[in-house]
Amino acid sequence: MKQIIKDTVVLTLITLIAGLCLGFVHEITKEPIRAAEETAQNKAFLEVMPGADTFTETKDFSEEAAAAVLEEKGLSGAEISGSFSALDASGSQIGTVVNVTATEGYGGDIGFSMGIDKDGTILGISILSINETAGLGMNAKSDDQWRSQFYQGTDTTYVVGKDASGTEGETIIDALSGATITSRAMTKGVNAGIGYFKSLGGGTNE
Repeated sequence: MKQIIKDTVVLTLITLIAGLCLGFVHEITKEPIRAAEETAQNKAFLEVMPGADTFTETKDFSEEAAAAVLEEKGLSGAEISGSFSALDASGSQIGTVVNVTATEGYGGDIGFSMGIDKDGTILGISILSINETAGLGMNAKSDDQWRSQFYQGTDTTYVVGKDASGTEGETIIDALSGATITSRAMTKGVNAGIGYFKSLGGGTNE
């Protein structure tokens, strides 16, 4: 009995010490991780919105409100995690950057930023997080030419070729070789970003 109590006390102490150590490490690494994520995001913003000087969060943005917009428009398979006005050196808005999380990737969520200018043209897509199959779905991140299929206007619905219905207003996207699921997830994400952009009245923050 005494041995059981002793073992229990020892295990409790070990658990407590381990928990304290993990908490300490978390506090130490929290700020560097946040700074690294912010740096990566700023780099992505500049990639998708060339010519921008600063980025400010869209007025009154909330993920809940963005979700309501997507639901109203019947856009599924993605979430909007951020929206930012892209300003030039004079402070004039030149476009909008929308952060999207495509939720139906083969390996899980795919996070990316997409830049749309004031005329409603998609200027770029930069993937922030992805965990798809190496050599297949992961090519969505490295294959600039594949992503460039989306670099058109926003008065269209993008569809992977296999899903095309022939409906007027569809823009066909060629799927990544061996990665149709990833391609569909990204396409749904882009359509969600477009839908949210349009809800801003062309992307202005006024």
